[in-house]
Amino acid sequence: MKQAPILNDKQVKKLFNSPKMMKHESRNRMILSLSYYAALRSIEIASLCVGDVLNGDGSIKDTIILRSHQTQGNESHTVVLSAHLRGELEKYVSDYSLHKERLTAPLIRSQKGGFFSSQSLQNLFKHLYKSVEFDDCSSHSGPRKFASLLNDKNVSIGVIKSLLRHSHISSTQRYIQVSKHRLENSVNLLNY
Repeated sequence: MKQAPILNDKQVKKLFNSPKMMKHESRNRMILSLSYYAALRSIEIASLCVGDVLNGDGSIKDTIILRSHQTQGNESHTVVLSAHLRGELEKYVSDYSLHKERLTAPLIRSQKGGFFSSQSLQNLFKHLYKSVEFDDCSSHSGPRKFASLLNDKNVSIGVIKSLLRHSHISSTQRYIQVSKHRLENSVNLLNY
């Protein structure tokens, strides 16, 4: 099975700048942010409610608790949010005045005002990638970049597995692409 390509840093920057030229800029940027900074899958992003990211006082949570119906494997998971992603969420919540919404309202609204389906969100990912001529990319490109970048920073595969919410390390290994830089650094450790 062909895997989704992993964008380099310059391509990721181009992708994140592309929503500025489109309708629904904040929404599209948030979708990309949830994919690249939390490794969320389309089904997970599509099912997020306002209450999944907001505390009762309107502040952004440190973690998202995904309930079993929100995940691919029908198991509950905890998603740790980075400081950067919490900042992006804070801006997004402010842009859409989501702190005034019901906690069960969709975090990411479709054009009809309801929840996206997983498939329609995957289609939106394809559209966002095609808009910057990354035609082979998919909703898996963000989580693969997330995993590969953490691997390059020497984060253990066990931690990456937990962050990706995988059941097996073999699944995590398929997400990781080892960079040329990491390979070079590894062989340079040899000193007989």
